[in-house]
Amino acid sequence: MTSPGELERTLRENLRGEVDFGAAARALATMDASNYRRVPVGVVAPRDAEDVAAALRICAEAGVPVVPRGGGTSIAGQATGTGVVLDLTRHMNALLSLDPAARTAVVQPGLVLDRLREAARPYGLTFGPDPSTHSRCTLGGMIGNNACGAHSVAWGTTADNVAELAVTAYGGAAHRLGTGWAGAPAGLRELVSGNLAVLRTGLAAGGFSRRISGYGGLDALLPERGVEVARAFCGSEGTLGVVTEAVVRLVEAPRAPALAVLGYADESAAADAAAGLLGFGPLTVEGMAADLVGPASGLLPRGGGWLFVEMRDEAAARSLVRAADAVDSLVVTDPAGQRALWRIREDAAGTATRMPDGGMAWPGWEDCAVPPARLGAYLREFRALLAGHGLRGTPYGHFGEGCVHVRIDFDLVSGAGIARFRAFSSDLADLVVSHGGSLSGEHGDGQARAEFLPRMYGPEVIRLFGAYKDVWDPAGGMNPGMLVRPARSDENLRFAVLPATPLAGEVARCVGVAKCRSTTAAGPEVMCPSYRVTGEERHSTRGRARLLHEMLAGEIVTDGWRSREVAEALDLCLACKGCLSDCPVGVDMASYKAEFLHRHWAGRIRPLAHYTLGGLPAWLRLIAALRLAPFANAAARHLPVPGLTRERALPPLAAEPFTRWWRRTAGAAAAAPGPQRPGPTPGPGPGPGSGPGGGVMLWPDTFTEYLSPRTGRAAVRVLRDAGLTVSLPPKGVCCGLTYVSTGRLDRARTVLRRTLDAVGDVRGPVTVLEPSCAAALRTDLPALLPDDPRAERLAAAVRTFAETLEEHAPHWQPPRLDRPAVGQTHCHQHAVLGDAADRRLRERAGLGGELSGGCCGLAGNFGFEPGHEEVSAACAGEQLLPALRAAPPGAAILADGFSCRTQIARLAGLPDGSRARHLAELLAEELTGAPEAGL
Repeated sequence: MTSPGELERTLRENLRGEVDFGAAARALATMDASNYRRVPVGVVAPRDAEDVAAALRICAEAGVPVVPRGGGTSIAGQATGTGVVLDLTRHMNALLSLDPAARTAVVQPGLVLDRLREAARPYGLTFGPDPSTHSRCTLGGMIGNNACGAHSVAWGTTADNVAELAVTAYGGAAHRLGTGWAGAPAGLRELVSGNLAVLRTGLAAGGFSRRISGYGGLDALLPERGVEVARAFCGSEGTLGVVTEAVVRLVEAPRAPALAVLGYADESAAADAAAGLLGFGPLTVEGMAADLVGPASGLLPRGGGWLFVEMRDEAAARSLVRAADAVDSLVVTDPAGQRALWRIREDAAGTATRMPDGGMAWPGWEDCAVPPARLGAYLREFRALLAGHGLRGTPYGHFGEGCVHVRIDFDLVSGAGIARFRAFSSDLADLVVSHGGSLSGEHGDGQARAEFLPRMYGPEVIRLFGAYKDVWDPAGGMNPGMLVRPARSDENLRFAVLPATPLAGEVARCVGVAKCRSTTAAGPEVMCPSYRVTGEERHSTRGRARLLHEMLAGEIVTDGWRSREVAEALDLCLACKGCLSDCPVGVDMASYKAEFLHRHWAGRIRPLAHYTLGGLPAWLRLIAALRLAPFANAAARHLPVPGLTRERALPPLAAEPFTRWWRRTAGAAAAAPGPQRPGPTPGPGPGPGSGPGGGVMLWPDTFTEYLSPRTGRAAVRVLRDAGLTVSLPPKGVCCGLTYVSTGRLDRARTVLRRTLDAVGDVRGPVTVLEPSCAAALRTDLPALLPDDPRAERLAAAVRTFAETLEEHAPHWQPPRLDRPAVGQTHCHQHAVLGDAADRRLRERAGLGGELSGGCCGLAGNFGFEPGHEEVSAACAGEQLLPALRAAPPGAAILADGFSCRTQIARLAGLPDGSRARHLAELLAEELTGAPEAGL
């Protein structure tokens, strides 16, 4: 067999696309969204069909298998392989044409589904199949798995919506598939004609819409079914050839769909009712139970199980509700309200990976399907089977088609746990077959279920599957080990290579659903800004988690914590913490990055930026103590700062730090509550720091203290106006943020211990104006000092500015600004702190409009480090800058984060005199009658 080095050279010489056999590229392709891991020999990103043909010819000559890969969201392991992985997303991702009159589109395999839907939307059209991964799954992957999604009740599977396929086989032969035998590989027609009885009795008879398992679409080759060769190819999971182009059908999108949500006593009752609703012509019939919904149940009607039924209009939805025998119901016509409800369903693939006690649940038996009329009985037996094996899972899914999604808390590490996984898999396969079901209802079988296909189809059909594979791929080079002659379901598990360490457990949380690969942020979401700028897998949250996984495994990435591959991938992580909230399983890449940097640079000289910006609090404290701010500002304007980019000017230091102003002017006057303006008076408080009307400790974070003291002065003014007494910590304090973000964790612990000593026993609220510092105190502080009870107490006491006013001055009426607000919710506020109180405060103050999501791109030290300027600006250009440019005249520019305000000042091109402000500043500017100058 050809050596990897020779294969790589040959591919480079013959392809125009990228060929990468390096450790990072291979590490990024070892896993998909399944439990499995296979190490490829290399990765190729072909530019076009000619590149695909050349790669398949060269690999066939070398005897190396090939695996086509799209978004890598496959749940059964079919997007992993030991040979060459073809990454079809990098270049072959175009929408080649769209014909509204014919309702067709020509697409390349790497095109993301949402891009096709966006292009079709202006014509009132859409692509019918819509998996919950629609923002990152590709058309090629959907064809490979015969994906379905929520609307298959109305519009069918991907196979139902494919007209033609251009396919290249192993060895390089090209085929154009449609209806009829033209373009089919030699021998296929003869195979079908010799097996008509098997096709008619083993596949065509007794099938139902969600029978996706195996080559379940082979009956489309029957003469009475029109010899639909393209349709039969769908669902082959990359085992027959590589799709290089597809003609797909589009459907008319409903203009004003209405969502009927029906509440039932429990999951079984909802499942029993689902089949009876199909006669009303629904677009979707989705089901879920209370154990999945959790806190979101407040959005739903009464019940313990629910059906989400989308109808073409409100009248149809209300007619359905009248006929349904539901405990309770609601009809939602508002698009925003519908999106909020569908968000519960779409996030279920990730939400279901977490058990109520914090344990993880895994795929493997993720999408079995039974005829809809059998669904209620099947679910009751399925729940009993789980309990009998001592396992837990949370079913949900496409109840209108009998397809159930579930993740189960398998132990896939210990020998006993893996044995239980295998025993349960065997029993569940028998249960599904006993109900006339399909082991896969939309995600394919891959390695997870293929070995159990003989129980579903019997020996004659399995032999036919093998012959079909051999007609297309006689050398067996296309994705071997899947569907035909499969590997065991308990082989190649991805957890076996990991050490038993806390970080390994965290990294394993990434199940690969790849929400971080969405190319546009949804609403207020942040994750993952660097991926949306570069489009490179290694800059996604999933990609970074995969590299850390392989670093800990030590097979591909062999230099451990000194890994250059991991360091390069994490270099563009902004530590925005967006993944902590937006990732369905709460991957916290900012914390993983800090841990990696801590170990990566242990015992070595660090980059200069780690000492300059990483040690910013100490430097600024020294400059302020020596009263050198004017000199430092002048020097920064003319001299480069070691380790920082020369493309960005440093923000000037304030002439007077916030605490110095406090000591000079505040005293008893500033600390005491001020006179209330006319309005409702607060009720009597039970005591300072213990309830409404009491005292608050205002935290002098580094940014407020030395760079933006006017924010602190404004906060004092507002808090006093609200009837609160204000105090500051008796000594200098620091949240340790800059040390954490640069991975100087030992230094961060030292600083945080000193801070706890300075603060003492915290009894009341601690108001932190800078969102990133508040987030550090809430999450990083207790994580870094888990054995110090003071850390938990301080973390629990931290409040944002708006939370302080809402909780401790609930009757205070803010001044009315009555103008629109634009700007950005700080990424740490979105991810860690929450902004519900801020939204309510803005509403009470008459600040209308919504703030943008995303990340400003400056992200503390990130934007000041060499090589980051382009990415930093591009992050701001995604949502923040367009929102500012579209702002109406007179709009207030709101940004609570100092980094956000700094980035806006640099990039937004605001008119002279305009600047972004903290919410405290906007409110303080409207207050009148403050007796102290500067308050």
